[in-house]
Amino acid sequence: MMKDKTFKVGRNDPCPCGSGLKFKKCCLDIGGVEPINLKKLYTQKYKIRFKKEQDIEGIKRAGRLVIDTLNLVEAEIRPGITTDDINTLVHEFTIQNNAIPATLSYKSYPKSVCVSVNEVICHGIPRKRVLKEGDIVNVDVTPILNGYYSDASKTFFVGTPGSEAKKIVRVARESLRRGRSMVRPENTIGDIGWAIQKYAEGEGCSVVREFVGHGVGFEFHEPPQVPHFGKKGEGIDLVPGMVFTIEPMINLGQRYLTVLEDKWTAVTKDGSLSAQFEQTILVTANGFENLTPFDL
Repeated sequence: MMKDKTFKVGRNDPCPCGSGLKFKKCCLDIGGVEPINLKKLYTQKYKIRFKKEQDIEGIKRAGRLVIDTLNLVEAEIRPGITTDDINTLVHEFTIQNNAIPATLSYKSYPKSVCVSVNEVICHGIPRKRVLKEGDIVNVDVTPILNGYYSDASKTFFVGTPGSEAKKIVRVARESLRRGRSMVRPENTIGDIGWAIQKYAEGEGCSVVREFVGHGVGFEFHEPPQVPHFGKKGEGIDLVPGMVFTIEPMINLGQRYLTVLEDKWTAVTKDGSLSAQFEQTILVTANGFENLTPFDL
């Protein structure tokens, strides 16, 4: 069982929430006099719900179902199948494993998975679109198992990829790896976005800013938000027991997007390729634990 850590903070010290203000000008009224309980402060100020040992085990079990689902999809990805075929596969496998697809009917989303092809950044609604040789396709899976949510996605090649497809998938994969490597208690949420942005832009790609990572576990989307861009040292401090996704969406061209008339499907404004990898991450006392582990 993880114990709540207390910190001694003086009135004129920087507030541990990462606001940049002095403690007396920020969270003193929440935290009271020193020492303060940082987890209690975060829950009151940011609505962050920390996960205990039994919660982490529940999210891990849901995470294993996510990985099994993605592996099943990967085995079926080939030219000629439709994005709706992928939806059927994910839906039936989720139900067979006594889970519920989190996306189905979420804010009126009509399907059990998001399937985003080529220029589609995210939230692609499965339809009759046929996958073709050389396409790339992101499959984003979120089941609810015994009340716990876990969330991950991978971008797959359809047949033999071209050079641009290889590049954007490589950069998106490495972006997640770089962001994930910044997760440890002495760092901030801003460090994650800084690492991703620095790498992706250094490769001549761009980072989508309208969609971010998020807390997950008890609900589909919880605080905190985790931008994939930012400045080193900014944002709230990372604290053991926080669980959130890191899911950088990386464009081969410019970062700008358009949301289609279905109010879900986000596409690159310049028509360039976009790729994404996502995992659910737990902050631990010494770094992080991947709750949806797959090789990057």
